[in-house]
Amino acid sequence: MKIRDKVCVVTGAASGIGKALAARLAGEGARGVVCADLNGTDAKAVAASVGGMGIRCDVGQEGDMNALVVATLERYGAVDIFCSNAGIIGRHGLDASLKEWRRTMDVNFMAHVLAARAVVPVMLKQGGGYIVATASAAGLLMQVDSATYTVSKHAAVAFAEWLSVNYAERGIRVSCLCPQGVRTPMLLGPSGNRKSFLSEGSVSAEDVAARVVEAIEAERFLILPHPEVAEYERRKAADRDRWLAGMRRLRAAIMADPKLRGDD
Repeated sequence: MKIRDKVCVVTGAASGIGKALAARLAGEGARGVVCADLNGTDAKAVAASVGGMGIRCDVGQEGDMNALVVATLERYGAVDIFCSNAGIIGRHGLDASLKEWRRTMDVNFMAHVLAARAVVPVMLKQGGGYIVATASAAGLLMQVDSATYTVSKHAAVAFAEWLSVNYAERGIRVSCLCPQGVRTPMLLGPSGNRKSFLSEGSVSAEDVAARVVEAIEAERFLILPHPEVAEYERRKAADRDRWLAGMRRLRAAIMADPKLRGDD
């Protein structure tokens, strides 16, 4: 799919990967770019910078997601590319409250389900479309210091695969974005200089946006801004016990070093 003259929606567009995606899609000649975020003020500021439309949207709420698609149709008459990008992270294990589990699953997983429920019927009526689901390398591997993030991102990958299998022959293409460290507020923290075990080898949000554009044009499912993730996943599949032992060693190293943990 070519991006020029297409109508694109990006959630989580107020900062990080979403902001970079909005700018890149506009730069590729998109006819319209809709920037959605829980932070409506910043979403509108990003939209203004790319000549698009900004909307406040809680991606974990079905009403907000439906309203986002309706507003896009009212403004542009179509939804060609939907980048379901919003995400959150917290360092939670068995101590995570049910509220924390539900919010993380709502934003990192159910948001993709709600997006598909809202936009797939529109795309089918149009004769096709493209969905980009932002997951994480943690969705293929693991985030050792967060059960909630790991599980929600695995679910996001699984749902994207299901969408691809069930709707590709009906004209809807799907890509799943699985980066490791990306230099965004999620990784760098509020001060912008937090270090963690993901800092080394991290890439910019603009690099990620470029890989997304390449994948859309090639209609490629898995987007890996860090190509080494493919090898890590291969090793996991080849010998899961060995991989788990390696992840235990990584966790021990992270827990022993505040800098690797990313403590502010």
